[in-house]
Amino acid sequence: MRNYWGEFVFYLAVFVFVLFMSWNDYSLFWTLGVVLIAALIMFMLRFYYPLSLEKRIDRVETFLRRQKNTPGVYISYVLANRLDDEAELVMEQIMQKYKWKSTQASFKAAYGVHLKNMFAVQQAVKQMGISDYRTYYETILLLEDGNSDGARERLQSIKKKWMRSTLLAGIELKAENRDTAIQHAHEALNSSRGVNRYVLYKEYERVLPEVVGHIS
Repeated sequence: MRNYWGEFVFYLAVFVFVLFMSWNDYSLFWTLGVVLIAALIMFMLRFYYPLSLEKRIDRVETFLRRQKNTPGVYISYVLANRLDDEAELVMEQIMQKYKWKSTQASFKAAYGVHLKNMFAVQQAVKQMGISDYRTYYETILLLEDGNSDGARERLQSIKKKWMRSTLLAGIELKAENRDTAIQHAHEALNSSRGVNRYVLYKEYERVLPEVVGHIS
């Protein structure tokens, strides 16, 4: 409710300011500029910030719950919370909405990892362009194939620190080096923001609860 009240006050302030500009004969150019800047600020506050920059888990979760009409975003909430029945439906919506194979591939890879279907991940990776995300899933495939040395070598080319640390945590956990896995998991959480941080938090809540005890 607080968020809606804040939005109301913001839009009211913009409306009053636009009226002031109109009454004082400001040009249409400047008036439209104010409206566009206000719209951009609201977009940043309502969508981009919680999606990519927010650190508080509860706020990201609230944001994700509201994204049912945006399946490409809502899928992160569904997979993070293991809502398997809903995941299948949301994936169908994604496949209908996004027609580019390279775009679909990223979602298929994430869903394949969720289902522990490495064949599906392998097929999806073939359709992904060269990126940190492709390397991320290639590393997972190597790890699941028992090639931990190859996985360590492969992840070195990943630029995103949270991705590297996430993979290292998985490698160490699989090798039963729990303390080292916890260290890398902390690094992953500390270097991640927004939806990525939320997904990691929910995963570590299940497999490394020591990591998330102090995080809210």
